[in-house]
Amino acid sequence: MTGRRKVVIAGATGVVGLSCVERFAANGDWDVVALARRGIDPRPGVRHISADLRDEDGLEETLAALGPVSHLVYAAVYEKPGLIAGWTERDQMETNDRMLRNLVGALQKQGALQHVTLLQGTKAYGAHLHAIPVPAREGLPRDPHENFYWLQEDFIRQEAARTGLRWTIWRPQLILGGAIGVAMNLIPVIGVFGALCRELDRPFGFPGGPDFVWEAVDARILAEAIEWAADAPEASGEIFNITNGDVFSWRDSWSSIAEALGLEPVADAPLELGTWLPAMQAEWEALARRHGLREPRMAAMIGQSHFYADRCFATGRSDPLPARLVSTIKLRKAGFGAVCDTADTFRYWLGRLAAERYLPDVKG
Repeated sequence: MTGRRKVVIAGATGVVGLSCVERFAANGDWDVVALARRGIDPRPGVRHISADLRDEDGLEETLAALGPVSHLVYAAVYEKPGLIAGWTERDQMETNDRMLRNLVGALQKQGALQHVTLLQGTKAYGAHLHAIPVPAREGLPRDPHENFYWLQEDFIRQEAARTGLRWTIWRPQLILGGAIGVAMNLIPVIGVFGALCRELDRPFGFPGGPDFVWEAVDARILAEAIEWAADAPEASGEIFNITNGDVFSWRDSWSSIAEALGLEPVADAPLELGTWLPAMQAEWEALARRHGLREPRMAAMIGQSHFYADRCFATGRSDPLPARLVSTIKLRKAGFGAVCDTADTFRYWLGRLAAERYLPDVKG
């Protein structure tokens, strides 16, 4: 397509939203609106708007001045404190449903909305509740559990039937990116943990439990796919799994992670990061001050991702997590084939957080 279009990226400070802001802004075809309650670093061609998606009236008033918006990338999510328990709680589901409805409703008043991107994940297959088929495929019957995914998906399908709105839904595996202070991004957690290990002369051993094989996706790959789907006829009305294209295990990856942080990998050192990291606030503040880092607050670095890390690392378990492998054949056949070595994903994002002075320079 030709001509400039306007895309709103909701949840623009999150692990997916931040990479989408960068991806769309790098393409001269888009006017990019970054929608988030928190501010983001200024970027050329990006307009930041602060808004609470739960406030329907305030949202409409805030967005009225935007003018027609053709595309929405919905990467916002509401998570309760403690993270994991909220995944099965009805009020959290209803809040996430209401947030999407409020935003889509506000944008539709401009009369130009053409395409909506939604994010799900392997919880769509019930991965947070039970073992899933290997590989899990998009055409499986809907897993019979309550989830805000289904509320949001049903709403978008209804809007599509009513207005002709196009949509694409993504089911990524573990997403790795550069956002700090978010609910589910292991990069800052691993980076902060490694930096503290170096500072405290503590061995950098894998802190988790039994090993297992699964998949990840680089936030840059996901953002590239989302931009592709904005116009691709093959992506309209479709659900896609997406991964980097390889598999990994934490223990086999730990040595390359340690190398990226300038550390020596050692034997396993089980540790509950959900408890340990918040207790290291004073140590992190001193480290940040000594290295001239941008963010001395532990919570602002890791958000709730330390709870997510314990779950992903199988911390405290005696048995490994069930395999969580998904098929990406449908996406390849549709025409999107970008891949990334997961070891390179860890290296890139840990290095980038150091370059942006959120983590110490490993050469220092």
